[in-house]
Amino acid sequence: MSLLLLTGIFGIVLVLVYKKTLMNKIGTTSKMVQRLSQATWFYNHWLAGLFLFALNTALFFTTGFLLYLLTLVLIPFVHLFVMTGAVIASILLWVVLSQTWRGTKENRLKMSATGSSVYLILTVLFGYFFVTLEPSYEGQDTFMAAIGLLFAAIVTTVAFLTCLTITGLYGKKSTGA
Repeated sequence: MSLLLLTGIFGIVLVLVYKKTLMNKIGTTSKMVQRLSQATWFYNHWLAGLFLFALNTALFFTTGFLLYLLTLVLIPFVHLFVMTGAVIASILLWVVLSQTWRGTKENRLKMSATGSSVYLILTVLFGYFFVTLEPSYEGQDTFMAAIGLLFAAIVTTVAFLTCLTITGLYGKKSTGA
């Protein structure tokens, strides 16, 4: 599990290093970029941040639901594909939103902080569950639950930082709006 976690974090670092290439590949030709660029509400940093918050929430809980459904079916390693797909979908979504949004650097950071805060909230929540973890009955071993909560906190922290970095620090130049 640690190797998978470290491999995932290394992959995210690679994405951040080659972010300009990724952003140039998506460019302004994407259908979602064109649709969002025509929406006037998207250039308000609070509304765009809430939109990003809603999308991040939907992606996280959809992935969680799919992973829950996979516990009912005993097919090994499928969960790895679901998690990898969720990461790829999230990064592509963040790049598209970063490419589309126009405004000042300050407003871009507000939009990004608002949208990525769902992962910060989840990190705090998993940290709280980790600290207050108690056995349900006498003699129950809570080690695996603690490891799961620790990994969940690490994953949501990396998601928060990656979303904040991609949507808040990188994108097209400001139009002065």
